[in-house]
Amino acid sequence: MRSSHSLDRLDTAFDDDRLVADAGLLLPATLAANLGLKDLVDEHLNLGDRPGRANPGDKLLTLVMSALAGGDCIDDANALRAGGTERILGFSVKAASTLGTFLRSFRWGHVRQLDAVSRHLLARAWAAGAGPGDAPLTIDLDSTICETYGLAKDGGTRFTHTGVRGYHPLLAVAAGTGDVLMARLRGGNANSGRSAGHFLTETIGRVRGAGARGPLTMRADSGFYAHGVVKVCRAMGVRFSITLRQHRNVRRLIEAIPEDSWTAIPYWIEGGADVAETTYTPFATEKDALPVRLIVRRVRPTPGSQLAAFVLYDYHAFITDRDGEMLGLEADHRRHAEIENAIRDLKYGMALNHLPSGKFAANGAWLAVQVIAHNLARWTARLGLGEGIVTTKTLRRRLFGLAGRLTRSARRLTLHLPASWPWAVGWAAALTRLRAIPLLA
Repeated sequence: MRSSHSLDRLDTAFDDDRLVADAGLLLPATLAANLGLKDLVDEHLNLGDRPGRANPGDKLLTLVMSALAGGDCIDDANALRAGGTERILGFSVKAASTLGTFLRSFRWGHVRQLDAVSRHLLARAWAAGAGPGDAPLTIDLDSTICETYGLAKDGGTRFTHTGVRGYHPLLAVAAGTGDVLMARLRGGNANSGRSAGHFLTETIGRVRGAGARGPLTMRADSGFYAHGVVKVCRAMGVRFSITLRQHRNVRRLIEAIPEDSWTAIPYWIEGGADVAETTYTPFATEKDALPVRLIVRRVRPTPGSQLAAFVLYDYHAFITDRDGEMLGLEADHRRHAEIENAIRDLKYGMALNHLPSGKFAANGAWLAVQVIAHNLARWTARLGLGEGIVTTKTLRRRLFGLAGRLTRSARRLTLHLPASWPWAVGWAAALTRLRAIPLLA
């Protein structure tokens, strides 16, 4: 027998204009308002006589908040127009059709205008307490593949080095915080290091301009092993740590390292990994070639694997001009892999895994939107919660995805949130801290 309390007896109605589906967006919306994001967009983004030129600040903020709410396509922004959501965001939420026109109005010069917006936004957030100040800062440089399907994506129809069609953006991320310092969309057929020197120059200038006064270090994998990258680091006073491409001469140099020069490091196989160093002159044919430290980690292949049948050791080498103890530098270089966490969060926490337009510049603007949304999430955790890296998925579940209900009394709105919410104390404390940030608009 079916209970009288069966879910089938629960009536439903979409009829309440006071309900807010993602009421927790009040947190990043408050931060964005205090950092003056809308005014920055209105000031720096000028679409000329393009069809989507009106109200660029409202449109970009709609896309940013949609990404923070979990939207991974333009149409998902319409969810912000339901109920009373607009009242807790502090700007005019635009329809998805309007946002599509807005993105298609972009040319590459307009994307570069969004770079100026993100540069000023980074400086304001760091001035509010999210930056490194006088502490050392490590910049991780990498690229990623954003796969596309079909032949209608401008710049995304060529095959990437992984054998799939897509885009191949460059990314610079602050180690330890996950802040995306700089991002630039490229066609899928671009190799990893293309334009890396110019990109790094702009990134370093950006972090210095944002208030990073301490020593800078740049880490990168072998895709960025290029004379241009090293030259930029030396010219701008930045230390570097770059994985080496192991051509024949390098391999001979590594194999010539004396056996007693290797130092064992902890590994899951007893005696399975060692580190040693020697000296190497990269790009020796260049006029400014200088010898640097070559630090090598050797690892025994997994017993029984195919690799173990052919080699005794697998070698991983990098060049660096940093001072310090060899084992510490080697461990620090391996931490470059942490940039993959930021890339994963951009793709699956935000909406970088889906570039929605057939126009290259529109997708460049979409990348800029995802970076701004990602950084707002990082800064909400750091400035609001006082915590380090918290993934967007966690923030969305605990803070952003709250359901709420608006009421008015004595000419004042009150946002009612669920009773007994497990993270209510942290949410309320974060709102208080974010509201205390001086208005920087």
